[in-house]
Amino acid sequence: MTALFDKEKIPYRVVPHPTTYSALRLAESIHVPGREVAKVVVVRAKEEFEMVVLPASRDLDLARFSHAIGAEAVSLLEERELKEIFPDCEAGAMPPLGNLYELPVYVDQALAEEPVLFFPAGNHHEVIEMRYDDFDRIVRPMVGHFALAPLKRVSGA
Repeated sequence: MTALFDKEKIPYRVVPHPTTYSALRLAESIHVPGREVAKVVVVRAKEEFEMVVLPASRDLDLARFSHAIGAEAVSLLEERELKEIFPDCEAGAMPPLGNLYELPVYVDQALAEEPVLFFPAGNHHEVIEMRYDDFDRIVRPMVGHFALAPLKRVSGA
């Protein structure tokens, strides 16, 4: 992955962090808002795999995504399927670089509006930091509204 960044002259930074197993915990551990951390979801649609990249603070709206890509049904992949697609990554730590795995990439508009992006480096203890514009240049994702609105927290609850 970093070889691609170097080849394309993309500035990036590898940031070590305490081991985490969720995108929101990752955001907390590196002290950035969840809206800047990319969460990767891989789905099956029309008998093909699709990579959807969302802010850590949001969840995929399967119905909205299905409608957006013209698929009758969309389903989340099982962990064993993810291991087959991403053999070089720890489970749940896939980078949003579907182009390296021959997967189309869809990015939620909310994430595309952030100037800086943080995403797993294929493991649970390092994250890549780069400008969203540079990410867009090397991945060329399709951008749309695929996420559910963030949950509103009720004080005192």
